[in-house]
Amino acid sequence: MSLVEEKNSAFNEEENEEVVEETSSVENEDSNVESAAAELESEMEALKKEKDETFQRLLRLQAEFDNYKKRTQKEKEADRKYKSQDLVTELLPAIDNLERALEIEVTDQTKSLVDGITMVLRQFIEALKSQGVEVIETEGKEFDPNLHHAVMQVEDDSAPSNIVVEELQKGYILKDRVVRPAMVKVNK
Repeated sequence: MSLVEEKNSAFNEEENEEVVEETSSVENEDSNVESAAAELESEMEALKKEKDETFQRLLRLQAEFDNYKKRTQKEKEADRKYKSQDLVTELLPAIDNLERALEIEVTDQTKSLVDGITMVLRQFIEALKSQGVEVIETEGKEFDPNLHHAVMQVEDDSAPSNIVVEELQKGYILKDRVVRPAMVKVNK
């Protein structure tokens, strides 16, 4: 081989070595880019999963808060609706006593007293009505265990079965809630 050929051959070998080195360097860079991309992709999936979990937790908290608001609103409405129930319960024995006082025999001496008691009783009843309190109707009505408290049973052939024949104590309803059931005698 001639000297020129030897130089060309040596030059080609050096050039080949450089190409091989550049190729291996590019391959290393490609593998580094691929591994970095895989890491970023897995990190992105983890963040996406965390975001979805946080969003679901937010939705649950929002639903719980809405339920809380609705529940407290209903409680406030019930409190407003039945705010006078305790007062009514405390006043009922006084009203019963006033009604018993009116059962006395009216004479010239007691007429003004009876009139005064009647006026006071009427004022009490009007005040209760203004708050939504009503007397439970009993006599001649069918017995209802939600409204009536049967303390006695009688056998009366002139009245149908399961009908209230006498009221022993008045019952009262506040709006749609029974404050005190009526004590009654019921026909068997």
